[in-house]
Amino acid sequence: MAKITVNQNRISDTSKVTSLCPFGAIELIDGKVEINSACKMCRLCIKNGPEGAFEFVEDKIEAIDKSKWRGIVVYVDHVEGQIHPVTMELIGKAKEMAKKIDHPVYCLFMGHNIRKAAKELLHYGVDEVFVYDYSELENFRIEPYAAAFEDFIDKNRPSIALVGGTTIGRSLAPRVAARFRTGLTADCTILDVQENTDLDQIRPAFGGNIMAHIYTPNHRPQFATVRYKIFSAPQRGENPSGKITVCDMATKKLHSDIDVIEVRKKIMEKGIEEAEAIVVAGRAIKKEEDLSLINELADLLGAKVAVTRPLIESGWEDAKKQIGLSGRTVKPKLIITCGVSGAIQFVAGMNNSECIISIDKDKNAPIFNVAHYGIIGDVYEVVPRLIENIKSGKGLIG
Repeated sequence: MAKITVNQNRISDTSKVTSLCPFGAIELIDGKVEINSACKMCRLCIKNGPEGAFEFVEDKIEAIDKSKWRGIVVYVDHVEGQIHPVTMELIGKAKEMAKKIDHPVYCLFMGHNIRKAAKELLHYGVDEVFVYDYSELENFRIEPYAAAFEDFIDKNRPSIALVGGTTIGRSLAPRVAARFRTGLTADCTILDVQENTDLDQIRPAFGGNIMAHIYTPNHRPQFATVRYKIFSAPQRGENPSGKITVCDMATKKLHSDIDVIEVRKKIMEKGIEEAEAIVVAGRAIKKEEDLSLINELADLLGAKVAVTRPLIESGWEDAKKQIGLSGRTVKPKLIITCGVSGAIQFVAGMNNSECIISIDKDKNAPIFNVAHYGIIGDVYEVVPRLIENIKSGKGLIG
């Protein structure tokens, strides 16, 4: 682990060095200059302080034998055997990466009475599905699920583990990664793999202002979570060639201090993630009542309505309709953005859409960098004309 050390004999004026750190990480204790836990490793103290006073020291890291870790495993996210489609998307990405490094693709399926459902995964080109079928795994509880995941890794040693960024996945992945003292990158938007099996993990950081490139060269397995609708699922094949392996483990490891008394099913709602067409209202919408204009356009197109974060913060729409890093990720066939400037936080949630039509009065708006078709104009003038065109049979842009 890296740290910054202080050479006291190189400091002549202690009062000056304490002001070097913008994070307040340099403090004077009993006449000695010390680095506290606020240190961000920015190294400004080394650059701007007295020569030799501060030194960056990195602990020696033991290299891992990467040849002992083989395969890419996809955690199967499901409810009562109904597999979440994010699983298929991760299988597609896993197959793409596995081909580059000649590794097998595994699925890890945990639950109860799921062996029949496990066969479906083979139709997507998985080499082997590992099934943990126990009554203790019927309902998701973090302790037994983490224990089964740990058992799988101990016995099969996969190099990479991919988990869907669902409610369950976001709970399970960090718990298992911590057990192996390995890295976890959440909400990746780009994944790739190097020839030495190091996983390239890219995700927006610092509020979406930069794209962070993260890798874990000295630990295995490498964990990453990915939101639904980021990658594309492979085509379902008719002649599967993989196999299913039913796994055994000590049931005492599946103990949980949580007892599930009752499961109440929510009414299934079709969210914006499933929509084939979406109309998005942005900051240019001045009043809540004006959303009726967006709703009318959406109704004519058979589309769902979505919004950006400012409208959620104004209380005009439900948070489930927000697109972006702090909202939902979508990949419709058609998306029309109305008065959305195109901040990276928003774009990261919709830039894989098949057709993007953007309306904004600022010709330099960033949204036009990702749009397939751009309309420069005020939404209050353009949207009514689009509505009129559709009603008169001229088409969307007649």
